Amino acid sequence: MTNQTNDSLIAIKGLRKAFGKQKVLDGINLQVAKGETVAVLGRSGGGKSVLLKLLIRLQTPDSGSIRIAGEEITRLEEKQLNDVRKKIGFLFQQAALYDSLTVEENVAFPLRRHTNQSAAEQKDRVHELLADVEMDQDLEKLPSQISGGMQKRVGLARALALDPEILLFDEPTAGLDPITATEIGNLILELKKKRHLSAIVVTHDVQGAKAYSDRMVLLHNGTIQAEGSLAELQRSEDGFVAQFVGYGSK
Repeated sequence: MTNQTNDSLIAIKGLRKAFGKQKVLDGINLQVAKGETVAVLGRSGGGKSVLLKLLIRLQTPDSGSIRIAGEEITRLEEKQLNDVRKKIGFLFQQAALYDSLTVEENVAFPLRRHTNQSAAEQKDRVHELLADVEMDQDLEKLPSQISGGMQKRVGLARALALDPEILLFDEPTAGLDPITATEIGNLILELKKKRHLSAIVVTHDVQGAKAYSDRMVLLHNGTIQAEGSLAELQRSEDGFVAQFVGYGSK
């Protein structure tokens, strides 16, 4: 059942995006309430990452509405758009850390760019953020000197730097071993409880999503094919839905 509350932090209506003749998103409607985590599932190339890019306007929709914290972002000028973007933390699939910066410098980067905090205030904030993701012992290391899972943790700390209201995750456990993937999932759950953030998590990991999401959405052929808890999706009479969550739950 779609969450239709008035306090939705993200409200998407009639969202369409095509590349040439390929319809990637074909009339998506989705709302995410304050403090809610929604997992977006679907096959590779099914439009999940495109949806995230539209939400921060790295790409523009062909039609439809995207409201973030009450602002219709599809029509905003660049300056207003940047103000909205500061409310959103984004964790890229490959963490996207700056190779030449240390762990500490990577997390400090958005603070230096977007705040007037003193160097001492920035340092305190960075240490607090890295402690939250259990990476405060690796401040001076470069990204190449830490594992993929540790890079994801640092990327998450950086995404939290400006104290966003919304977090967007693009395949946060992709390429990680099962133990590290579980740790990242637990971290998402802990941060959700601690900070009461709204989040959209694009993932193939059905079991991981079950652990930290309030609701799952399954994209297929450009539309939302099913929505609800894992148990609700498993009871679906739709062949694709049953097959997708069946494979993912094994």
